[in-house]
Amino acid sequence: MSEPARRRPTYADIEALPPHLRGEILGGELVVSPRPAPPHVRAASSLGRVLGGFDQDGDDDGPGGWWIEDEPELHLDVDPDFPVVIPDLAGWRTTTLLELPETAAYTVVPDWVCEILSPSTAADDRALKMPFYAQAGIAYLWLLDPLLFTLEAYRLEGKSWLQLGVWRDEAIVHAEPFDARPLRLARLWGRRRPPGRGRGVG
Repeated sequence: MSEPARRRPTYADIEALPPHLRGEILGGELVVSPRPAPPHVRAASSLGRVLGGFDQDGDDDGPGGWWIEDEPELHLDVDPDFPVVIPDLAGWRTTTLLELPETAAYTVVPDWVCEILSPSTAADDRALKMPFYAQAGIAYLWLLDPLLFTLEAYRLEGKSWLQLGVWRDEAIVHAEPFDARPLRLARLWGRRRPPGRGRGVG
């Protein structure tokens, strides 16, 4: 007898999860993650604040021109095996996304995404989500590791990621697409301080 066809997970499976869990559909599988640990939360919230000068109209000395969103649900209709993907942060130029959607689903491809790496999610972020983001045509990708105190920045060239640089510890970074202002990595780690003072490479 042939094996029964595997049921494809749906958004209803995500909605059925308890509130302390987050669900995505990656590679045709429901991937469930617990709410992130404090270093992850701190890095994500700090990065959002640091990029605040780029958000919409910007701050007193920021250039503006972006929507910067935490954990948006991407429903991009690019690959049926990736119907719901949730980056830790994503950004759209205001010329790409004229106004925010009224529902949870973002159907416009972001111009930038950032994943905050953790021991439980790093493999999926690299092996599943990075190729999907390239397939979707997202122009820029950052990977931020709050345990190793590193930032990796990538730009999409054709269908492949070009690494723009890797920085660590307390480096001062000018990373596309937000290279108009310096990013001080020390601001992302909270009270935790890296053991070295490396300025990074890239």
